[in-house]
Amino acid sequence: MIAVVDYGMGNLRSVSKAIEHVGADVKVTRNPQDLKDAKGIVLPGVGAFKDAVRNLKEFGLWEIIIREVEKGKPFLGICLGLQLLFEKSYEFGETEGFGFIEGEVVRFELPKEFKIPHMGWNQVYKKKESELLKNIKEGEFFYFVHSYYVKPKNKSVVLTETDYGIYFTSAVEKENIFATQFHPEKSQKAGQKLLKNFVSIVEKA
Repeated sequence: MIAVVDYGMGNLRSVSKAIEHVGADVKVTRNPQDLKDAKGIVLPGVGAFKDAVRNLKEFGLWEIIIREVEKGKPFLGICLGLQLLFEKSYEFGETEGFGFIEGEVVRFELPKEFKIPHMGWNQVYKKKESELLKNIKEGEFFYFVHSYYVKPKNKSVVLTETDYGIYFTSAVEKENIFATQFHPEKSQKAGQKLLKNFVSIVEKA
C-alpha cells in the first residue's frame, strides 16, 4: 500500500487516482499508523509552506514522516511536497522545513515578461540517470503551477532542471527521497510513466 498524506492541503483525489491508475493500492490518510504500515509515502501539496508545516504538525504527521523517511521508505513529494523537504522557505516569512535536503525555497525574481506563478507546460532536462525517469525522454513536458522554487546547496541531488527565465531545479533525488516541482498527476502520459516508475521503486524496496 502507498499512503498519500492528507494534511488538508492539495489535490489528494487526483493524486491518489493517478497512482491507482498505474496499478498501485493507495490509501489517502492522516493516520500515523497507516504511514508506518505503507510501503511508500506520497506527500502532495498545494498552498503555502507555513500552513503546510502547521497542519502536518497539528495532525501528528511531522515526526512520523521524518522517522519513516529516515528508515529508508520510498518517498515522493509533489509540488509543495518537494519544497517541504528543504531546510527553510521564505514564503510569508521564514519557516523551517523537514531539512532532508540542504537548501532553501525562494520566490521567482524574473523579468516582467515572465508571469508568476509559473503555470502550464514546460520541459524538464535530466541532470542524472534515475529509476524515476525511466522511459521518460529528455525535454519531456510536465505541468507546473508555482511561484517559489527550491535551491539545493548540493547539486548532486538535482534530478531535473527547467528553464523559466532561469534554470531552476524541477526534481530531486536523494537516496530513498524523490520529489518533483511539477504535477505528474496533471501531466498525462509522461506523468503516468513517472508515477508507474515510483510504484516500481516501492515494490522493489
